[in-house]
Amino acid sequence: MVKFFTEDISFEFKEKMATKKWLKFVAQSEVKKLGDINVIFCSDNYLLDINVKYLGHDYFTDIITFDYCEDDVLSGDLFISIDSVKDNAEFYGAEFKDELNRVIVHGLLHLIGYDDHTDEEQKTMREKENYYLSFRDVVVS
Repeated sequence: MVKFFTEDISFEFKEKMATKKWLKFVAQSEVKKLGDINVIFCSDNYLLDINVKYLGHDYFTDIITFDYCEDDVLSGDLFISIDSVKDNAEFYGAEFKDELNRVIVHGLLHLIGYDDHTDEEQKTMREKENYYLSFRDVVVS
């Protein structure tokens, strides 16, 4: 089950049902099942605190994914900085909604097993993001 929360910010996510349907499609396409996925929207500073405390990284990021998967069941927490998503959308000339969907699917792809540490992994991750983003409106309509 996918659930949505906010921490330390005021943010209303209006695409809950559509996003749940889309993420289920992504999981099934990768031969996985959705377990408990928590999507937590927060601020840059909130996410920075998590990054320092749990990962030992002292820098801002748009998402941190905590993986609780077992076998083919995807479970985890996706902490997403709305501040960074807004900044990235502006930087890349994208709509906020599109950038937010990219970050959400990026987190799910991490739970599926994709990584982004090397150039090759980043290329694969971006291809997967684009592939699944191209289906979002089709799947949810």
